[in-house]
Amino acid sequence: MDMTKKQEYKFKKSLDKIKELKGRGTELISLYIPPDKQIFDVAAYLREEMSQSSNIKSKSTKKHVQSALKSILAKLKYFREPPPNGMVFFVGHISVAGDQTDMISESVEPPRPVETFLYRCDSEFYIDPLRNMLGERVKYGLIVVDRSEATIGILNGNRVEMLKNIQSLVPSKHSKGGQSAQRFERLIEEAAHEYFKKVGEKANDLLMSEKIEGILLGGPGRTKDDFADGGYLNHELEKKIVERFNTGYTDEYGLKELVNMAEDTLSSLEVMKEKKLIQRLMEEIRKPGSNLATYGEEHVRKALLMGAVDTVLISDGIDRVRANVECVDCEHKAERTLRAVSVLPKCPKCGSSMEIYEKVDLVDEFHELAKSVGSDVELISDESEEGELLLNAFGGLAAILRYHVG
Repeated sequence: MDMTKKQEYKFKKSLDKIKELKGRGTELISLYIPPDKQIFDVAAYLREEMSQSSNIKSKSTKKHVQSALKSILAKLKYFREPPPNGMVFFVGHISVAGDQTDMISESVEPPRPVETFLYRCDSEFYIDPLRNMLGERVKYGLIVVDRSEATIGILNGNRVEMLKNIQSLVPSKHSKGGQSAQRFERLIEEAAHEYFKKVGEKANDLLMSEKIEGILLGGPGRTKDDFADGGYLNHELEKKIVERFNTGYTDEYGLKELVNMAEDTLSSLEVMKEKKLIQRLMEEIRKPGSNLATYGEEHVRKALLMGAVDTVLISDGIDRVRANVECVDCEHKAERTLRAVSVLPKCPKCGSSMEIYEKVDLVDEFHELAKSVGSDVELISDESEEGELLLNAFGGLAAILRYHVG
């Protein structure tokens, strides 16, 4: 698991906490500011909302909304312009015990650029745009080709980037008959061959330097197959062709058409990766004798400390912390794994309450431990069938081993 994926995990956890917060009325403000939005315009919009809020009938709701708007306006004074990805504010009075409320003010740096200015006042914070920024960020090469033109691009997250459009000089048709027709047909095929070579060379130059997970290839009819099967791409790129699609366009719009057609394929790629990892784990567990798998927090930690782990599999729904706790009376200290929100254990020596004086997210702990011994870490989504199996049957932690540890 690289730092990007680790940061996504922590970002998801922070969103989950924000999602749990509720207001008594429509008084929680969610504000999304794109990077190209002028701060002056945002402030003017909020001042207009402040004016409109005077029409709110409930005195407490009106007071809370105006308080939240003033808080955001105060924060905006420290910005001349939005950060590169824009910014998001969650501000308002949340319900606590009884009829009590607490003011909360959270600002979030989004992992991708905010696309649309959005202001929403509701009984809960609106996090859907941020959730949509999560997920797979690997790159895919895009090629759409026919005999008139070809376009090469990159799918980077959800963004399609055109890298190069290549126009063809291949004649489209002829009207002569007899021997000259055969000769003309041969010239067309030679021109097509040279054109495909040019497209392949350009694709090799542009895509070999990119860390792409695969290639999506599109075009009308057999043309894309003639290109794919003709040896025009570097053999390393040929092996990365995920699927071929019949597209009607081969310009920049064709790249977007290709991505739209490949939606189901793309969504299944990460699921398939996780499925293969869990299948490998299960195969090793079922092997009699010296299998190369272990599971459960204690066994995985032991295997990591021995340097025996190839890949750690962790469910992103594990929701645990590793805590150092201390007795409030006898000062007995211990290390425990606890739920993120849980009742603290009693002291095993005197029975008094124990307090946490240091803690770390279990995912962070295992990531650092794996990093220290050169092991890989894969976060497995708890939304898939395989992720549910890892979480419910194996406690959310398992490992594929380099060698059997007994």
